[in-house]
Amino acid sequence: MKISKAYVFDIKRFAVHDGHGLRTTVFFKGCPLRCQWCQNPEGLSPKQRPIYFEKNCIHCQRCAQFSKHITYKNNRPYFHLEQNDFDEVIDYCPSGAIRYDSESYDIEELIQLIKKDEVFFKNGGGVTFSGGEPFMQGEFLIQILKRCQEEGIHTAIETSLYTSLELIKEALPYLDLIYIDLKIFDEKKHQEYTGVSCKRIKSHIQYILESQHKDKVIIRTPLIPSMSATDDNIKAISYFLVNIYPEVKYELLNYNPLASAKYSLVDLEYSLEQYQMFNKKEMQHFYDIVYQTGLKNLIKE
Repeated sequence: MKISKAYVFDIKRFAVHDGHGLRTTVFFKGCPLRCQWCQNPEGLSPKQRPIYFEKNCIHCQRCAQFSKHITYKNNRPYFHLEQNDFDEVIDYCPSGAIRYDSESYDIEELIQLIKKDEVFFKNGGGVTFSGGEPFMQGEFLIQILKRCQEEGIHTAIETSLYTSLELIKEALPYLDLIYIDLKIFDEKKHQEYTGVSCKRIKSHIQYILESQHKDKVIIRTPLIPSMSATDDNIKAISYFLVNIYPEVKYELLNYNPLASAKYSLVDLEYSLEQYQMFNKKEMQHFYDIVYQTGLKNLIKE
C-alpha cells in the first residue's frame, strides 16, 4: 500500500554540509533513537504537534482561555498532547507563537518543492533526506527516491540504519550517497546513550559495505564529550570498519553545542553539560587514532 503523505519538519535550501554541492535537505519526522545529544528534538516524534516560540509570544494567555488542552504556567503555554487537533488554537494566537512543528506533503508536492532548486544542483548537488530518521517513513521515502531518480536528481540520505533490512534493500538502488551514523560501538553504552541496541545498525552497515553499494557510503561518528568522543570508541569503530572494507569513507563530526536552544520548543530539557567544540589539536588526536587502525579514507574538517 502506498503511503500518501509524510510529515516534514524542515526543508533547508542551499545546504553545503549534507552531501556534495548545493543541496536541498528534507527533514522527516520520527526517530527510533533517543540520543542524549539529539540535534533535532523537534524531529523525534513521528506525530505532528504544536510548538511554542517564546520570542513571538506577547503573553496574552488567549491560547489557554480558548482551549482546555493548553495550560499556561511559568509564563508560557504547555500543550496536552493527547489532543490531536490544535488548528483553531494556532489560528487564534495573535502573534504566531504557537505553530505546528511540521507540514504534511504528498509525493508530488514534495517533488515540486525539491525541483524549485534544480538550477543549483548542476555542479554535483541534489537532495538529501534527513531527520529524525528517514526510514521511519520508509514507504514514502522509497517513493520519493524513485521520483527523484526519474527527475535525474542526485539523492543522499542521513540515517542511523535502525530499520528493517527489507526497507534498506529497497532504497539502495535509488540512493547516490549514504551517510550512516555509527555513534557508539559498545552495546551497553549505545543502549544507555541512545536508547536502542547497536547490533542491528552494525549488521546493516556490514551488509551495505559488502554489497555493490559500498562506495556510496560515508560512515560518521558525532563526537560527544565523555560519550562517543573517547579513544576506545573511535578505535573500536575504526577497527570494525577496516575489517569489513578498508576503503570506506569515515568522518568524525565535531561536537555541536547549539542544539540546546531547540529543546524548549518541544517542552524538553537538554540534559548534557555545556561542552565546547573540540579544537584542532583534539581533533587531530582522534584522526591519529583512526589512521593507526588502517582506515584509508578519513574525511577531515
